[in-house]
Amino acid sequence: MSAAARPLAEGRTAWKKTAVVALPAVVAVGIMAHVMAEGALAASFAVSGTSFQVSSGKLTSSGLSSFVQTDKSIDGKGHPVALLGIGDAKLSDICQSAEVGTPVGTVVFKLTAGGDAGEVTASSLVIDGEDLVGDARFGTAEIGRDASTLDAVKGVQGEKGKFGLQAGDIEVAGVRSHAWSATGGNFRLKGMKVDVSLGGKKCF
Repeated sequence: MSAAARPLAEGRTAWKKTAVVALPAVVAVGIMAHVMAEGALAASFAVSGTSFQVSSGKLTSSGLSSFVQTDKSIDGKGHPVALLGIGDAKLSDICQSAEVGTPVGTVVFKLTAGGDAGEVTASSLVIDGEDLVGDARFGTAEIGRDASTLDAVKGVQGEKGKFGLQAGDIEVAGVRSHAWSATGGNFRLKGMKVDVSLGGKKCF
């Protein structure tokens, strides 16, 4: 039976800092950060010293792969994250916001897209998040798979012998996340708007 033909389960998805709870049935996996080495794969670039917000009304994907790693900022400080690899992602809308200190005060950098303008799409989307909240439904799931053998999302693999999880088709509504980095290819941001303002409103 194909992943698309299998029944979907529903539940609540919530990630706490340094832990992955990508599927409602594995809330107990919150302890996985303890059993994984902190020296997992480093980010391909130095992250800024501040995390940012990402939100979307709905995200769908043909696959999901996840494991824990540590991102590093330019000062060498490590930031434990749940690396979430998403295949061909479609988002009903997207909002990304970050607070930036400036000589004139704290500025909010905010990027929005999608909504009435049409879906936002990206291939091989990877988010390094410290938390994630949303209502999820998903197809097949493999919990505890060796991170080096993950194959649901091309190129998203962790270290040999480390904990990993992956799933088939997924849909997450009400996505909210604090992330340290996000990368992807072939972004299509319909109706994109960038706003920079003192004391501006963040995504959530």
